[in-house]
Parts: sequence; structure tokens; C-alpha cells
Amino acid sequence: MAYVISDECINCGACAAACPVEAISEKDGKMVIDPEKCIECGSCAATCPVGAPQN
Repeated sequence: MAYVISDECINCGACAAACPVEAISEKDGKMVIDPEKCIECGSCAATCPVGAPQN
């Protein structure tokens, strides 16, 4: 199951920079993960300072 970003997101962009498949983008002031592109590697979760990406 692809990662999703919770409401804890502070829109810092760290997850997008860490994503090796460019599955993360900003939408309406929050980062979102494209489930079609997500490879479930966990890079976003490991990088996020508030633990917003979850699977």
C-alpha cells in the first residue's frame, strides 16, 4: 500500500526531495503522494521531521 501524508504535514518539502521516483508534490498547501508512482521505499517517512508520511 502506498504511503500517504497525514494532517501533521508542515509542508517543508523534505519528503519530496527524498523521493527517488518523484511521487510527491504540493497540493493545497500540503504535500501529497501519488499512489501510482509510490514504490513504498520509506524514504519520505525517514526524512520527515514530523512523521507525516505513513503506510
